[in-house]
Amino acid sequence: MSLADLWAQHWFRAFVTGSLVLVFALGNFYITLWLERKESAWIQNRLGPMRAGPQGLLQVLADLFKLLQKEDIVPRNVDRILFLIAPFIAHIPALLIFLVVPFGPNMVVADYDIGIIMIAAVTSYAVIATFIAGWGSNNKYSLLGAMRGAAQMISYEVTLVMSVIGVVMMAGSLKLSDIVLAQAERGVLGWYLFPQFIGFIVYLIASLAELNRAPFDLMEAESELVAGYHTEYSGFRFAIFLLVEYVHMIAWSAIAATLFLGGWVGPTPADIPVIGPKLFGWMTGPVWDNVWGFFWFLFKTYLLIFILIWIRWTFPRVRIDQLMDLGWKFLLPVSLFNIFLTGVMKYGWNVLAESGSPLRWIFWLWR
Repeated sequence: MSLADLWAQHWFRAFVTGSLVLVFALGNFYITLWLERKESAWIQNRLGPMRAGPQGLLQVLADLFKLLQKEDIVPRNVDRILFLIAPFIAHIPALLIFLVVPFGPNMVVADYDIGIIMIAAVTSYAVIATFIAGWGSNNKYSLLGAMRGAAQMISYEVTLVMSVIGVVMMAGSLKLSDIVLAQAERGVLGWYLFPQFIGFIVYLIASLAELNRAPFDLMEAESELVAGYHTEYSGFRFAIFLLVEYVHMIAWSAIAATLFLGGWVGPTPADIPVIGPKLFGWMTGPVWDNVWGFFWFLFKTYLLIFILIWIRWTFPRVRIDQLMDLGWKFLLPVSLFNIFLTGVMKYGWNVLAESGSPLRWIFWLWR
């Protein structure tokens, strides 16, 4: 095979992979936006969208079509280049996260050995897009929203990374597929959710701040800043910011499902005692492993998305000073304590296991 053929094959594979990631993100954005509206309606004791399609399934499509029809207004005094490119820059980090997330046993685009570091590096660019949008709009409300967003996202990014270090310590790897396999090897109750419950709670709270979701939606804060950093945007550019918010929520939920809930690992019909192998024994092999792995991955991801939406429509918005105090004065020390606790408990298990002491079962969760 010639060098030109190798290059063509490489770029074709990259194009197909990128297209699949984009389709996955757009499809789940559609479902998540519909779920947000229905869940908020259930919480508020109403029906939600019902007219466009069965159970309002086509309402999201109708709203997106409406946004695409609206005039794309570019105010006269904006920094035109920054104003126009900000929505697209914001979309890149959200999509890049899916490159390292394993959807199944053999369903990962780039299984990097430093997957956790790659995620932390990529997501840090989201704050740049937010600030570009606020600064380029030449609007005081947009600038205030962007400054809040920069302070909020930089502050909570530190806590977010600290909250997953305990998982890395227990798995002994930064590779996401290795973390999933390490949980699978632990057997029943092997999810890191249990020994890393403190880290999971810190991750959940910090991710709400990173995602700009209520009760931490201070960079939008409609009652104070109109719409925050995207006040001046309209039409399809506003739709892109809406898309970015929900794709980020899906990505962060997928990461949490991978790190704390065992990722793709879960029972299959063939695992049912006695009757499982007889009735569903044909559902075996690499293909079925990926099918059921993808199912469990999506199930766990949407379970977390359901919780994030529930939180949004339950708690009121906090003040900016309360938000910063929570991050620096409470969550960061708690995440550091979780790292210390993980080290002590894991070291205690290793020492007692080597000595054969029966006391090692006190540290069983941290094995």
